[in-house]
Amino acid sequence: MDFQAVVRRRRMVRNFEDRPLPPEAVERILDNALRGPSAGFSQGFEFLVLEGKEQTARFWRTVSPDRGWERMGWPGVYNAPLIVVPLSHKQTYLDRYAESDKPWQDRDERHWPVPYWHIDTGFAALLVLLTAVDAGLGALFFGLTDPAAFRAASAIPDAYDPIGAIAIGYPAEDHKSGSLKRGHRPAPSVIHRGGW
Repeated sequence: MDFQAVVRRRRMVRNFEDRPLPPEAVERILDNALRGPSAGFSQGFEFLVLEGKEQTARFWRTVSPDRGWERMGWPGVYNAPLIVVPLSHKQTYLDRYAESDKPWQDRDERHWPVPYWHIDTGFAALLVLLTAVDAGLGALFFGLTDPAAFRAASAIPDAYDPIGAIAIGYPAEDHKSGSLKRGHRPAPSVIHRGGW
């Protein structure tokens, strides 16, 4: 698919068909996630991959025990056959920038003006979303409202921060979000050329 078409077709899908994904599509999504940019080529992101009904049902029982998506009118979210949870790892960046070719041997987090470990993990998550579209699939990025419960259920070490989760599958008839009525902000209100 043409890159511009992928970008224009990307949206959050909240209703999935109840059918598995081809293994080659899953591998392509994961391979592309690894291509995300990272400060100092630190690559401080990792992914928990949950496939199939048993693994995804366990995930949903943990992060959505009240079936909140169903109450909001999107029960098809729970059909997604693939969940990818991108996790950032701050220590990877602190260690990388303490190496001899970098300036911060003291590993002090205060050197970082923003937490690039989260930003770079977000870049990798976007590659997951775009690759899903390019593969003819749909995806939904959403936040985890109880990361502690998720960590415990999935035995995630404390050093890794889930930045959200991505549900992936074949889009079904979609219930569009009411938020779409807002439309895209006009370019002149977002893009500031030559100064604010």
